[in-house]
Amino acid sequence: MLALFLTLPIVVAGYLADETVSGFAGGQTYALTELDGAPFPARATLGFPSEGRVAGEAPCNAYSAPQTVPYPWIRIGPIVATRRACPDLQAEAAFLGALPHMTLVEVLGGTLVLRNDAGREMVFQALRD
Repeated sequence: MLALFLTLPIVVAGYLADETVSGFAGGQTYALTELDGAPFPARATLGFPSEGRVAGEAPCNAYSAPQTVPYPWIRIGPIVATRRACPDLQAEAAFLGALPHMTLVEVLGGTLVLRNDAGREMVFQALRD
């Protein structure tokens, strides 16, 4: 009986762990390198600052959004972003427009890949501090 009592906190803690992608990639910031097989022409980042949240810098604006489905799935949105203009607004629209359509996530070392069933793909590389 004592052994069961002592292991219960470990079992319960396992069920309370962050099962979203932030539990696998939390604390790391990634930069978008490819969108749908083409090099991405501007700087855009994606991070997981806390459980169930994504945030980063699009080419012109900061953004954040909830993400609450368990890994390896991802559902980003609704996205909230600042409203600054810059020369990279077209790249920003492509980036922020693609994020909510991604449904699968894969974290492989320093690479993070977002995909969907329609064949779209976003490839990110971890930024070095």
